[in-house]
Amino acid sequence: MEFRPLTPDRWDDLVELFGPEKGANSGCWCMWPLLRAKDWQAMAREERRDAFHNRVSTGSEPGLLGYHDKPAICWVAVGPRENYVRFQLSRTTRPLEEDTPDQIGKTYALTCFFVRKGFRNSGLMFQLITAASIYARSKGAHYLDACPIEADKPLQWGEGFVGIASVFRRCGFEEVARRSPRRPLLRLCLT
Repeated sequence: MEFRPLTPDRWDDLVELFGPEKGANSGCWCMWPLLRAKDWQAMAREERRDAFHNRVSTGSEPGLLGYHDKPAICWVAVGPRENYVRFQLSRTTRPLEEDTPDQIGKTYALTCFFVRKGFRNSGLMFQLITAASIYARSKGAHYLDACPIEADKPLQWGEGFVGIASVFRRCGFEEVARRSPRRPLLRLCLT
């Protein structure tokens, strides 16, 4: 596997992976964690695609694509925590009360995954988390936060896009808060 940041020259790889019409899960185009709920709902699928394309075009590198030859087979969204508006504001995922502004500024968030059909349930989530951790560290992050789901019962369609808590724990993440029964806030210290 090879993991590469999503840059403008790799945009077509993401479109092919997500499906030009589908946009990953429910036409999200990975905008769900970047916007307030009302703003996300107000946007049409095409507007989400265009907004995400604009982010990529400006060089923000909002995540990593995973390749096993061509085409891309998986995606993980990872970037500065402050960029993820919903992640910052949600009761379940907001920063800890004791987190200082400086600490929040040095924290990245890993918010979602997408794996091509035919490659799911093959251990790619572990590899994506590891690659995202290395990437965040290379960008100067001191911490990496995630709020995956506890797979303590069979998952419903689409629930796993935030990741599976047990896989994060195997990657060294520790629970720092639990504000929802099935969504622990997990953190990895990168320094």
